[in-house]
Amino acid sequence: MERNTWSTIDDRAVAVARALAMDSVQKVGNGHPGTAMSLAPLAYTLFQRFLKHDPIDSRWLGRDRFVLSCGHSSLTLYIQLFFSGYGLSLDDLQSFRTHNSLTPGHPEYGHTNGVETTTGPLGAGISNAVGMAMATRFEKGLLDPEGETALFDHNVWVICSDGDLEEGVSSEASSLAGTQALGNLKMIYDDNRISIEGDTHVAFTEDVTARYRAYGWKVIEVQALEDGNVDREELEKALIIAELTTNQPTLIRMHSVIAWPAPHARGTEGSHGSALGAEEIAATKVLLGLDPEQSFIVPGDVLAHARQVSQRGEEAHARWQIEFASWQLKHPERAALLERLRNKTLPLGWENALPVFPAGKDVATRSASGKVISAIASVLPEFWGGSADLAGSNNTTIEGSKSFLPSSSEIANTDPYGRLIHFGIREHAMGGILNGIALHGLSKPFGGTFLVFSDYMRGSVRLAALMNLPVTFVWTHDSIGLGEDGPTHQPVEHIAALRLIPNLAVIRPADANETSIAWREVITRGKPAGFALSRQNLPVIDRTIFGSAQGVAQGAYVLGDAVGTPDVIIIATGSEVALAIAAKELLSAEGISARVVSAPCLEWFAETSREYQESVLPSEVRARVSVEAGVSAGWREYIGDAGISIGLNHFGASAAAGILFKEFGFTPEAVVMAAKESIAKVGK
Repeated sequence: MERNTWSTIDDRAVAVARALAMDSVQKVGNGHPGTAMSLAPLAYTLFQRFLKHDPIDSRWLGRDRFVLSCGHSSLTLYIQLFFSGYGLSLDDLQSFRTHNSLTPGHPEYGHTNGVETTTGPLGAGISNAVGMAMATRFEKGLLDPEGETALFDHNVWVICSDGDLEEGVSSEASSLAGTQALGNLKMIYDDNRISIEGDTHVAFTEDVTARYRAYGWKVIEVQALEDGNVDREELEKALIIAELTTNQPTLIRMHSVIAWPAPHARGTEGSHGSALGAEEIAATKVLLGLDPEQSFIVPGDVLAHARQVSQRGEEAHARWQIEFASWQLKHPERAALLERLRNKTLPLGWENALPVFPAGKDVATRSASGKVISAIASVLPEFWGGSADLAGSNNTTIEGSKSFLPSSSEIANTDPYGRLIHFGIREHAMGGILNGIALHGLSKPFGGTFLVFSDYMRGSVRLAALMNLPVTFVWTHDSIGLGEDGPTHQPVEHIAALRLIPNLAVIRPADANETSIAWREVITRGKPAGFALSRQNLPVIDRTIFGSAQGVAQGAYVLGDAVGTPDVIIIATGSEVALAIAAKELLSAEGISARVVSAPCLEWFAETSREYQESVLPSEVRARVSVEAGVSAGWREYIGDAGISIGLNHFGASAAAGILFKEFGFTPEAVVMAAKESIAKVGK
């Protein structure tokens, strides 16, 4: 962006921004004014002088990304969106943190124009930004691998706080960012030494500068002025250096005083999360050269001056568009790919590449998933991902792919545009990075680990669901079936817990073909989803005898039916579907008719019509059994008061899978007993 000479009207704009932060929190009675006050010079400088953006078209492909990782200071962002012309009004600032406003307590992606990601859980924004920076490079490889143009080169700017850097997820993500030499990642750390409990040195005394240099980042320190104000001139010099640094990520450590220049609240924990009070606000406005008797005052000349950034952004966008048109003519195939990716469409017939697995052979669903992943990658160049150091176990390696690592890497078989991401043993950051990749907009990411370690990344999974991002989590070793690794690695409560996250599809396929169809659905639907896949081999169901795997698209379907109305319905997922099939045969030998329902995804089933749900689980059949090798919580909704749930409501043990399933009651005979018990309950 063009940088004009800083003038007194810019100083006035910063003063107004500080006042708006105070006024907005004071009006609603709650919020975080202090950080927004001290960050005002930085935020204004970024949006007015460094960030490449077009407020008229907030989704401009060539824009820089801005992430406010310290989402509690949402006013820092909202005020600049208002100044820049993103559609926020003064009324929106006056409605801060109120129902249905465009200015909620924390920035929400998809809710407020100009917000690139939902932030608030500290550290999450940093991991998102790392994902965005990685996505920039990967997409460069799709569209301009020869480096002929700067059209697809842009920066990711982040503002973070002490709290962000205390969270482990930021350490995980920052370490990987250094390994990846993400030169387009620029992070400003607001080092004000204040959190809710006071001076951060009660818990946070490490040398952040040394830590980030050890990660492989360039670090620039900007000291505060003697009076505590941000040294804006030195800050701008640091921002210029960061902008010019392209071979490693940059951290600017900006020392500041929270709530500056409030006479009594500055530097205090009270200013972090509470309104300053009318008297303190009035005194602060006097120091800022503003009228202490007025609130939410934005002089016309100040707003007009700030809004000029919109014109500069529009002009930059227009220049970009001219070069883009030339690129389209020169590279029609790449241009067609870009158009498809921007429209979020899929190639015609892409699903024909998905494998079909023959019956009569046992295949672990993790292994089937690996084959499907490579098949998808063969037709969707935008599909990429990896694992938290478990690629061989998760089967998340794309066949023939190279590792995504910078050109400076000395590791063999690497490519800066590779499709295999090595996240390292960093589950939480992996989830946040996947979210950032998806937020960037053009590619389809996936990432894998063991299901039991979904606990480590749950915060990122929840945010993926909250933002409705097309991220796919590949969780393998889905039950006690993993065997000898024992209860520390055997997920028991995880599937039930993940199902509690709204808007997340949890998929536990029964065999290889269910896995293939489920992947088709995940890619087609483009929403957050997580697979729970088996370590052990499972029989590939003979679809000439049993229901088609196409039923996976409905989430649950009749796999094996009875003649006429069944006496009992057995609902199962994953490896336990084979037990249900075997139990059906045993029951049939005793003259009891059973319907077997495979339910790989209860969330998809819940989206179907009442008529379909009734056809699968007819209300007249009250005798029901659920079978799943995990806690039984949640199954009562499907089996009713007369139903019996076969589950695992305790931790597992270290032994072979076959022994554990038998020991803990996962056998066809146990299912038969439960079916009879349920039938008896109905008959009472």
